Amino acid sequence: MSVMGDPNFIAWAAQRSGGYGGNLSVVDKATPDMLHLIDPHWYSFPPMNPLWYGILGFTIGVLGFVSIMGNGMVVYIFSSTKALRTPSNLLVVNLAISDFCMMLCMSPAMVVNCYNETWVFGPLACELYGMAGSLFGCGSIWTMTFIALDRYNVIVKGLSAKPLTKKTALLRILIIWVMSIGWTLAPFFGWNRYVPEGNLTACGTDYLAKDWLSKSYLLVYGFFVYFLPLIIIIYSYWFIVQAVAAHEKSMREQAKKMNVASLRSSEAAQTSAECKLAKIALMTIALWFFAWTPYLIINFNGVFDGSKISPLATIWSSLFAKANAVYNPIVYGISHPKYRQALQKKFPSLVCASEPDETASQASGVSHVTEEKSNA
Repeated sequence: MSVMGDPNFIAWAAQRSGGYGGNLSVVDKATPDMLHLIDPHWYSFPPMNPLWYGILGFTIGVLGFVSIMGNGMVVYIFSSTKALRTPSNLLVVNLAISDFCMMLCMSPAMVVNCYNETWVFGPLACELYGMAGSLFGCGSIWTMTFIALDRYNVIVKGLSAKPLTKKTALLRILIIWVMSIGWTLAPFFGWNRYVPEGNLTACGTDYLAKDWLSKSYLLVYGFFVYFLPLIIIIYSYWFIVQAVAAHEKSMREQAKKMNVASLRSSEAAQTSAECKLAKIALMTIALWFFAWTPYLIINFNGVFDGSKISPLATIWSSLFAKANAVYNPIVYGISHPKYRQALQKKFPSLVCASEPDETASQASGVSHVTEEKSNA
């Protein structure tokens, strides 16, 4: 069938010429080659105010710049600083690479599309864009999960834990990417597909599909890439908090027996710093949770009741998920003592504090201890 005879093209041409009573939709500016990928659901929404496109484009542009620069700096500093080249930090570098690639693929394209108020790169680029977002999102989520497991291994098991070696860390990174590639290639083989979403400036999985084969992908994918990592993370940090609380309690009891206010041994300082690092990692996970949950809600809402999804809500939830790539370099830049020291040495103009505080010194001490455990 020629393009001219395609029903989607006829509908598009009718809208362009003021057909259907002149009622335009958010699909109005879509190019003819994209229409076969656009769900009829989006035809029921009027065009968005151009101001929203400007706000979205500006926001994703700023987030993209901050993420690319921040994660690029994390990769450079962790890779070029000998003290930071530990097995555990290989996971940190992998997370930064994943976040860097996500925003490098997502941000420029979305800025251009917001300027044009629709997807302008064609169907293949739309599918590749959706695949890249899914790939690097999955990679980041599971890297965060393995970081949580590593913290569990070091803090909860302590000296009885089997130390993380470079070989084991690289094996985990390989597992992360093989699993991520498998999930994100599935839509190219008929299990769901990648389509324009929301205001048509971004592409993702087809959560408005009516067939249960496509719906099953979202349900299974949601479990393995959202709920399962979340369960593992909650399990890890639950026991981390319990272990730290138990140790603090025993230290207080010991101090009471010795008739002193507190025990300020190096062990106590190190444990306090471990607690601080656990809280920082937990904050990073929480930021990831708040970033990805709105997008999960949109996807599951589409599976069970797509009528309530609006273009603006969809695109903002997608943007919120992409913003997760910005949080991690900021968190590590503020909290990781050795990273901050290396940053001050290599980029002194970017560091606000001139002298590390006592807490930072303690965190540095425990960083050294946990790295020694990993290298043992």
